[in-house]
Amino acid sequence: MSDNYQIGDVVEGVITGVQPYGAFVSLDEDVQGLVHISEVTNGFVKDITDHVKEGDKVTVKIIEVDEAENKYALSIRALQPDRQGDRNANSIAEKEGEHGFNTLKDKLKEWIKQSE
Repeated sequence: MSDNYQIGDVVEGVITGVQPYGAFVSLDEDVQGLVHISEVTNGFVKDITDHVKEGDKVTVKIIEVDEAENKYALSIRALQPDRQGDRNANSIAEKEGEHGFNTLKDKLKEWIKQSE
């Protein structure tokens, strides 16, 4: 286990292999980690090879360390801007007075009153 890397560190590495479930990243000669497909980018990733390929230099964040297994979980997504700010301004949570979810039965009564 390397004492050079800790959870939260942002480091550069090189992708050494790509599998359908993730990409292996070499951080140095002795340390390799995995970027799971869910940690490649914000949003859904159908094919990881659309985002990374062997030989790519990447900046990753160490999100988990398993000392017993000498495994590092890495994330590229953790370094990207949060996409929640891109959501439509008319989302349910932002509408004044409308919080949470109601059943259709409850909302139907309310809509009938509003239409009268």
